Order: sequence, then C-alpha cells, then structure tokens
Amino acid sequence: MPIRRLLIANRGEIALRIMRAAAELGIETVAVAPADDAASLHLRRADRHVLLPGAGVAAYLDIAAIVRAATESGCDAVHPGYGFLSERADFAAACEGAGLVFVGPRPETLGALGDKVAARRLAMACRVPVVPGTGGPVDVMQAREFLASLDGAPMLLKAVAGGGGRGVRVVRAPEALEAAFARASSEAAAAFGDGSLYAERFIERARHIEVQVIGDGAGGVTHAWERECSLQRRHQKVMEIAPAPGLPEGLREQLIAASVAMARQLRYRGLGTFEFLVDATRPLDSDTPWYFIEANARLQVEHTVTEEVTGLDLVALQLAIAGGATLAELGLSAEPPAPQGFAIQARVNAERMTATGL
Repeated sequence: MPIRRLLIANRGEIALRIMRAAAELGIETVAVAPADDAASLHLRRADRHVLLPGAGVAAYLDIAAIVRAATESGCDAVHPGYGFLSERADFAAACEGAGLVFVGPRPETLGALGDKVAARRLAMACRVPVVPGTGGPVDVMQAREFLASLDGAPMLLKAVAGGGGRGVRVVRAPEALEAAFARASSEAAAAFGDGSLYAERFIERARHIEVQVIGDGAGGVTHAWERECSLQRRHQKVMEIAPAPGLPEGLREQLIAASVAMARQLRYRGLGTFEFLVDATRPLDSDTPWYFIEANARLQVEHTVTEEVTGLDLVALQLAIAGGATLAELGLSAEPPAPQGFAIQARVNAERMTATGL
C-alpha cells in the first residue's frame, strides 16, 4: 500500500533529500527535532513537525520518542535516512511493532549485516571471498595470536557493530597492539554501544569498490552498478566516483554477481551497499583477488553519484518498495540503466574546531 504520510527520523541534508522525493510522489512529510534544533531548515521544509524530548544527537536516537511522534502524527511510515538509527534492527522492529512501515530492510536483515562477523559468515556461505580474519570477536590475547599468524603482515582491528571508519585501527607490531585495541574498543563503544572487535589481515594496497543493490523483499534483486571510494583519510571516505574508473568488465561482473547473490540470500528489501577490497598490488584483470568486507543496509551518503550516472531516483525507489512495489512494477526486473559518463562526490570533513567555531 503506497505511503501517505512519512516521518523522517533524521536532520540536515538527508532529511531535505527525502522530503524532495516524497513531495514528488505526493507523500506528506513530518520532521522531528529537539528544542535545540528547532530553527533547523528541515523543520521549516516539512509539511508538519514534532519536537522531540531531550537535546542534541541523543534525541535522534530515542526510539520510543520517534515511534511515538510517528504514531501520534498519523504517519504510516518512517524513513531513517543514514546515520543515527538507520541500521538499528531494534528501531526497525519497534516501527513494525507500532504498525509503521520502516523504509529499509527487515529487522533480521539489519541484524545480519550490522554484525560484521555475521556478514562475513553470510559471504562465505554464498562462496564470496573474505579477507582472512578471526571467526568472531576477539580479546587482546586472541588478537595477539592472530597477528602472530600473519607472519609479519599488519592486522586490522575492526568494530563488530557499526561502520563508517569508527572503531578501526591498524596494528603493525605486537608492542602497539594493546594501545590500539583499547582505543578501537573505546571508540566503537562510544559510537555503537558495543566495544567488541574482530581482526583481519590488513590489505596494504587496495581499491575500495562498492556495489549498489536494490531488492523488493519478494525475491527480486537488481543492482545500480558500482562506485569507487578508494581515496580515504583516517578510514573515512573522501571522494566517491561512479562508475569505478578503469575497472575491467570481468572484475565488475564478479563484484556485482557476489553482491546480488548475498542480497538474494537475504531476500533483501530496499537499498543496500556491498563493499569490497580489490588487490591493487598488481595490474587489474579478471583474475585479480578481491574480498568482501561489509555491507551497509541503508541509503549511502554517496548515493547521489549513482543517481547522476543512471538517472534513477534511489530515494523514490526506496519509498515505492516500502509501499509494496516490486522491481517488475518499477521497470527494474531487467538489466539496470547503463551508466552515462562519470559523477564525483567530494566530502569536506571538519577535523578540528577552535573556540570561535572555525
């Protein structure tokens, strides 16, 4: 059943982006914000708004308050945007429990992909290669044993929950392990509420390629090609390019096939991004080694470069699928539109701020 009124559980650019797509589909929008965000643009652009209790970021993480705002304002669906609660299985379940459509994957899919160790297991079950790593969360002693098994190669500590470059540390020597483990675990706990870490071999030189997947939850899965995000700083993406420049066709086909296979295994609903590392220590060809690293079960910040080269409105597709549309009804049961040209997105990250705000 098509969505009539949509609560957007986010703020800033992504809230405005969702409002634009909703308006074009004739969907009424409800914005939320705490009192200290009451002057924000997304509240003025929405058809109506609800003030949340609390303040700052914590207000946007208050599941009970957001679900209550949606039901009391007569919404039939909630779009989480990206960040905040977008990959929280408990939030999706709370929405469904209140009779609201969650614009995104099912709670069980969010649970399977939000746990990076579980996502690795899914990949292996689908015969998709993964970076050599531990079979589950590790403590310092287990991480030390894994580092020793790499015969001098560096190790990457990664948060089991979450993503976005938080809770990640490279360890090149045993004497650096304890401090790196403590910092990665602390960062993961602060960002995701879970300080668990797992370990994998660090790939020194790699191209980071991600595949945009679209599923209708009824078994239909397709893709919207790939993006490249190899240019990063502190494990944070700085530049996104679509499609990936100079990627051999045979290699592209392998990455897309792996992504679609994993999404089909999950009967994926909505948008998702499956991410891979491609070995860059040798010239690229169809035999170049590549590895699945993680999947983001939500709309990506960089979705716009895919839209630019394919002509697809990914947010509109999210809303249509959440409203019950199949890929066949959306004209996406065959090969997706071929990319036309290239699109680039560059991010500006504020790393330091003075007392004056500059």
